[in-house]
Amino acid sequence: MRGSARERVTETRGRTRAAAGAVAAAALLLPLISSAPSGAEETPASGRLQEAFATAAADYDVPRSVLLGVSYLQSRWDSHNGAASVTGGYGPMHLTDARTALEHAPHHSEGDEDPRGDASRGRLKPTAEPATAPGKLPPRLTTLTRAAELTGLAPEKLRTDPAANIRGGAALLAAEQKRLGKTLSADPADWYAAIGRFSGAEDSATAATYAGDVFAVIRDGRRRTNDTGQRLRLNPVPGLRVSAEEAGRMGLRRAKAAGTECPATVSCEWIPAPYEEFGEGDYGNHDLADRPKDQNIEYIVVHDTEGPWDTTLKLVQDPTYVSWHYTLRSTDGHIAQHVRTKDVGWHAGNWFVNAKSVGLEHEGFLASPDAWYTEAMYRTSARLVGYLARKYDIPLNRQHILGHDTVPGTTTSSIPGMHTDPGPYWNWQHYFELLGAPLPTSGSKAGGVVTIAPDYESHQPVFTGCTKPSETCDPHGSSAVRLHTEPREDAPLIKDIGLRPGGGESTTGVHDLGSRVSAGQRYAVAERRGDWTAIWYLGQKAWFENPAGQPTAHAAGGTVITPKAGRADIPVYGRAYPEKEAYPQGVPVQTVSPLPYKLLAGQRYAVGDKLRGEYFYAPTFDTKPHRVVRGDDVYYEIQFGHRIAFVRAADVDVKSSRK
Repeated sequence: MRGSARERVTETRGRTRAAAGAVAAAALLLPLISSAPSGAEETPASGRLQEAFATAAADYDVPRSVLLGVSYLQSRWDSHNGAASVTGGYGPMHLTDARTALEHAPHHSEGDEDPRGDASRGRLKPTAEPATAPGKLPPRLTTLTRAAELTGLAPEKLRTDPAANIRGGAALLAAEQKRLGKTLSADPADWYAAIGRFSGAEDSATAATYAGDVFAVIRDGRRRTNDTGQRLRLNPVPGLRVSAEEAGRMGLRRAKAAGTECPATVSCEWIPAPYEEFGEGDYGNHDLADRPKDQNIEYIVVHDTEGPWDTTLKLVQDPTYVSWHYTLRSTDGHIAQHVRTKDVGWHAGNWFVNAKSVGLEHEGFLASPDAWYTEAMYRTSARLVGYLARKYDIPLNRQHILGHDTVPGTTTSSIPGMHTDPGPYWNWQHYFELLGAPLPTSGSKAGGVVTIAPDYESHQPVFTGCTKPSETCDPHGSSAVRLHTEPREDAPLIKDIGLRPGGGESTTGVHDLGSRVSAGQRYAVAERRGDWTAIWYLGQKAWFENPAGQPTAHAAGGTVITPKAGRADIPVYGRAYPEKEAYPQGVPVQTVSPLPYKLLAGQRYAVGDKLRGEYFYAPTFDTKPHRVVRGDDVYYEIQFGHRIAFVRAADVDVKSSRK
């Protein structure tokens, strides 16, 4: 009840699963944590924000559960140190003022990567058009301005003061309820339509997905310590449901969903990447195929856009640019599909991976810890990935759900130009919880393989280069763990001879992948000493701190590969192409060139899939000459460094990780 005394806390334990909307049975089930000690009392310091929610809810006649639920979906109650998200969103309520947001060109234009990564055609180096200054912005990008008008608070205060920001969110919710001609009811069930409109969604499907997610949060409750150490809780409302009448009140247009490949529980529209011929023998920006009939889809690749939504959509519609299959919007998780999943996008920088993957772009910036990925986007992405994984039988693990930063270079020369998104601040732990495949949080330190899994919130390694090369990034939770040459914090970082052929030192730079691993990745253990664990990494023994009281990795099962007996070393590859005898006439043989690393005798690496050598030949606009070439050579995918790699099955022995 709004304005009531402190709520009584219900003791609940374990994981619950929630799905939003009338189509809940078809939804990806999202595991959600909810518990709070009965009668718990926050200290003044750690409970200040909880009190701010209570005060704002009472002053604007918004149910406290609604205000907390909306804020959780916007920011997971984080304040982000007053920094703006990619869409100019601020504070726990993600109030938007996009005119203040930083503007960058999308990440495909940065670095020296060839997004297609196919040697059968000339190198693709698209020229990205720069982001333009915003003109008239949609309402979803200017909610902070409206909140300032409703509350009388200065915009700067709404950006930087979490309590003021919460008041602004409460005022916006109350205004939406009034706009719908409804009373400021104490029953959260009466706020479904207002919640949907608060999201700023421009269509009813996106708004309904958003409101359904908020209702799921309210039903199950939450308890969390946010990024400023504030302990917050939302007590569960188990019987919360939405009526058909309330669900139909939003009054927004229908989404353009015709022909999209998305689960029924998300909003998805079709904004096609053009398949056009231009110039002499040139075309873009993807290749027509017939997957999975002709070739399996093995991977889903997670990217970030490094630019705002509107600019990203302009670029993917440019036939001279590159392509990916889906883009996800930060403010509300709305999805645009650009390329059919049967077709091959140019996104990963490795043609072998492109030919076997679906690419997802997420609106955000990897080098800005607080240009943040919203909860709404994480949840929609998890539903989409879950749908694609079921459709194509893709395992939900880091060997198949790749970051762009884990896709290997195809040749030695391509390694330094490979991209680094979504970066160390993408929350892989939370993402896999939403996928229903949580990373381990406990387990014996014994065993021959470990899964990297630091506690994201408390694990805050130092990074540099978020704004200027030598400056330290703001402290922030991270999925990344740094590697040293010896079991001590002041030991040099592991070197990557692929990134730095001259033997240069690895750095703490936010883009430097030479000496770090990421949550969910699995590595073979080389040694243990006290609080330190060594793994085999890029042909070296690499150490990371893994104390029993705050572990950064947990024991895992599985198999490992090691060089066959009598072999001093074996080559490592960035793609699994067939042997030359497999290529038919008219299809040029693709060189299977090893990377500069060596996998040495006695070393072990965790195994992913066993793959048959395969190459998709598609160098022409006309699809008739296209061929899928398969050979007799068999490869294993392994976790070799930060990126995956491939080894020939004929070169290795496969063993249990316990032997």
